[in-house]
Amino acid sequence: MRKKLNSFLNILIGSFMGVFIGRSIYTYWDYKAHPHLYAVTSLPWYAGLQLFGTVVAAVVGAAVILKIVIWFSGGV
Repeated sequence: MRKKLNSFLNILIGSFMGVFIGRSIYTYWDYKAHPHLYAVTSLPWYAGLQLFGTVVAAVVGAAVILKIVIWFSGGV
């Protein structure tokens, strides 16, 4: 069971990091292609990435803490 949980956490961490990197690249590309759309708002173009990055950091941090707990409890 612990090995399955560890594998799931690895997939979760990799998925969230991959989606964050992909979204960051797309947002930067979209900003460079259409800067006038981002000039309309009062927020900088990367404000959405900061919020999403905070959520990703929280999820990845919780998964890493669970992995550490599993590791120190004699698992995997």
